[in-house]
Amino acid sequence: SLHDALPIFGTETIIDKSKSVKSVLMQMFAESGNSDMEGVDSTNACYGGTAALFNSVNWVESSAWDGRLALAVCADIAVYAAGAARPSGGAGAVAMLVGPRAPLVLDRGVRATHMQHVYDFYKPDMSSEYPVVDAKLSIQCYLSALDTCYNLHKQKAAAKGCPPVTLATFDAVLFHSPYCKLVQKSLARLALNDFLVSDKAGKLPELEKFRETKLEESYFDRDVEKAFMTHSQAMFEAKTKPGLKIATNVGNMYTPSLYGGLVSYMISQPLEELAGRTLGLFSYGSGMASSFFSLRVAADFGPDSALAAFSRCLDDVQARLEGRAKVAPEQFVATLAEREKAVDSAPFHPVGDLGMLAAGTFHLVAIDDKHRREYARTDRPQQNGHL
Repeated sequence: SLHDALPIFGTETIIDKSKSVKSVLMQMFAESGNSDMEGVDSTNACYGGTAALFNSVNWVESSAWDGRLALAVCADIAVYAAGAARPSGGAGAVAMLVGPRAPLVLDRGVRATHMQHVYDFYKPDMSSEYPVVDAKLSIQCYLSALDTCYNLHKQKAAAKGCPPVTLATFDAVLFHSPYCKLVQKSLARLALNDFLVSDKAGKLPELEKFRETKLEESYFDRDVEKAFMTHSQAMFEAKTKPGLKIATNVGNMYTPSLYGGLVSYMISQPLEELAGRTLGLFSYGSGMASSFFSLRVAADFGPDSALAAFSRCLDDVQARLEGRAKVAPEQFVATLAEREKAVDSAPFHPVGDLGMLAAGTFHLVAIDDKHRREYARTDRPQQNGHL
C-alpha cells in the first residue's frame, strides 16, 4: 500500500524557514494512521529531488530498512522575474516508489557526485520567489560539473572492472533541463569528453584540430561547441531528444526536471524496445550539487511484470499534456503579478478558477493571520493513482 511507504521530499520551493514540506505531505497519510515515516526535505536548488531519491535508495539498502517501500517526491514551481528567463519557467511534481523487484534498477557503486560552493543561482530574498541568476556562470558551472561527474563515473566503472564507459555504453542519456538547448549542448559536451580520451587518432579527421582542447577553457568556445553538436547530432536524436517531451511542453520544473525526462523517455517507444536498456542520467542543482548515475530498465516486459505496471502508470501522460488550458501571455504575466503580491502575505485568500485544475489537484485554500496554510483537493476523481 502507498500509505505504508516512507516519503522523502525534494524541493527548492520552500514555504517555511523551519517547517518541512514533507510534514505538510503527511496529511495524505493521516487517515491510515501511519506516522512512522523518516525523512524531511532535501533542498539544494534543482538537485533536491535526486538527493531524496538517493536517500530513499540508501534507506532501502540499509540495516534500518523494515521492508516498506520508500517514496521520493520532487515538486517545484519555477518562476522568474520579467525578462529573458521567464518563458523557460514551469512547474511539476514527480513521485518515485523505491523498493525491491523494481522496473528501473540503479547501478551500484558507480554514481558520481561533484559539489562545490558557488553563487550561480540562488534565492537569498525570502520575500520574493525569484532567484538571483548569473547566467554565464550558471552555464559554466553546469558544464564543468557535467565534465567532473562523467569522468568520475568512468573511473568508478573502471575500478569495478566494467568495460570503458563512453556514450556508446548508454541507450539513452538524460539531463536536468533548465532549457532544451543546454541539454543538446550537454550531450555534445560528453562527446567531447569521450573524444579527448579516445585512441582513435585520425579516425575523425573533422575533429582532430580539437585534440588538445582543455575542458576548463572550452565552456564558451563556439568552434568546439558547434563541431561536437554536429558530431553528436544523431546520438542526440536517438538517445536524448526522446527525453525532452515534458521539458519542451512544460518548461523547467526544478527538482522534477530530470525525472520528467525519464518519464518522457519511458513513453517514447514500445515497452518491448525499452526493456533491458541502460540509461545515463545527470542531475544538477545550482550552488552547486550534481551527480551522474546510471540505471537499467528491467528485461521482463510481460503483462504481469513490474515494468508493465510501471508503464501503465504513465498511460495518461500525453492526455494530461493535451488537457492543459491554453492562456495568453498577458494572463500569465497577470498571474505572476498576483503571486508577487501574495508572497509572505497573511492572512491571504487566493483567487483563481478551480475549474482549470487537473483532476485530484491539491490547492491552497487560505493562509491565516499566523501564516498557517490550509489545502484542499479538487472534487473530481484522481486518475491512475496519481498523487
